[in-house]
Parts: sequence; C-alpha cells; structure tokens
Amino acid sequence: MLKKIRNTPPGEILRQEFLLPMEVTAYRLAVDVCIPQTRISGIIKGRRRITADTAIRFGCYFGNSPKFWLDLQNDYDLEAKMRKKGREFKAIKRCKFFQVPVSLSVI
Repeated sequence: MLKKIRNTPPGEILRQEFLLPMEVTAYRLAVDVCIPQTRISGIIKGRRRITADTAIRFGCYFGNSPKFWLDLQNDYDLEAKMRKKGREFKAIKRCKFFQVPVSLSVI
C-alpha cells in the first residue's frame, strides 16, 4: 500500500535547504533582498505564499530561477487543494470533445 507523503510548504524548503545550511537568518535574508522580515517569517511559518516579487528576489539572492520558487508554491497549492477537494474534482464529467485521460494521481 502506498503511503502519501506530507505536502511540504515552500517556506520549510526555504528554511531547511537554504537558510540553515548557508547559515543565513530570516532577518539577514530580509535585509539582503529588501523586503520586510515579517514576509520572510510568514513564508517560513506557512502563513504566507511566495509571490512573483518574492520569487524574483529569492532567485537573484540564491542564484536559481524565480520559476523554481513559484513552482514550489504552485506545487504546494495544487497538492493542498487536491487533498481537500479531490472527490469533488473527480466527480466532474469530462467534456465530450476531450477524451484524453487527465491524471489526478494525488487523489
């Protein structure tokens, strides 16, 4: 039997995979990317989303792409919504013009 893994918020990835190994505090990151520390704290605590603006700033700072950060957020949001409303989505009848199966593997 397959076990579902926990949906990891992007703020947890920011903290565990970037800030802690690089020994960068939330305050230091906030100062360096010119945003309020409360925004960083909100992201880390899972209370705030990573916006396009924040993704661009993180991409510049960490040397990766803004798309990486937005993809983390979008993947998290989609997974959360699928877990919450999966049965409702499965009940939607497909348009007769589109017969190619759509994967709802999270459900």
